[in-house]
Amino acid sequence: MKSENIVIGIEGLVGTGKTSLCKELLKYIPNSVILHAGNVYRAVVYKILESKIEINKSELNIKKLIEKFKINVKIENNETVVYCGNEKIEEEKLQSNENSLAVSKISNIADNKEAYIFVKNIIDKLKEKNNIVFSGRDTMKIYPDLDYHFFITASLEERTRRKYNQYKNRVSKKEIEETIVKRDKLQEDSGYYNTYDNTEIIDVTDCKNAEESAKKVLDCIKIEARV
Repeated sequence: MKSENIVIGIEGLVGTGKTSLCKELLKYIPNSVILHAGNVYRAVVYKILESKIEINKSELNIKKLIEKFKINVKIENNETVVYCGNEKIEEEKLQSNENSLAVSKISNIADNKEAYIFVKNIIDKLKEKNNIVFSGRDTMKIYPDLDYHFFITASLEERTRRKYNQYKNRVSKKEIEETIVKRDKLQEDSGYYNTYDNTEIIDVTDCKNAEESAKKVLDCIKIEARV
């Protein structure tokens, strides 16, 4: 029997607070889990940087690197976390400025096809028991049967402010803004900022917090939410 659980794709511009938004959605969507698909990619890139290995274009098969680094996904507190073997890769390392920029560069030249199948299989398994908030790039290409597809936007000024707060003043605003502009260009050139006929574009520039951002998304979802 086909699962009645839904899959919600969350994509968007760099620095729009997608991760925080997804965490808020968990509070309102019953029996839900977050699949941070982007963190699988970030873990691969983190291990590339940590290992100081040089990889040319022909070797950038993300699925093979997932196997090489023994990357696996587990559910903890209704969210996916990424392990390399028995080592849990902490969010702070995955979201660092250096790692984020490297992700954008590598995704522009890597072969992602088999990695997409890897993520789709995770979704199919999770969907058997849960509603899924699926955060990452190319969510529609990875899972064409998305029930909802959202693209989150905000002004460059607001995105810079949020990233500045996230990094707790360890990186200057100017450096953060320059990085966001670079990453935006790389993501756009890679085709990761695509929207589709069923895409809902949500501008969160004026949202004071993640809860307000999440409620903009929830207004578009037909599901009995928690009060």
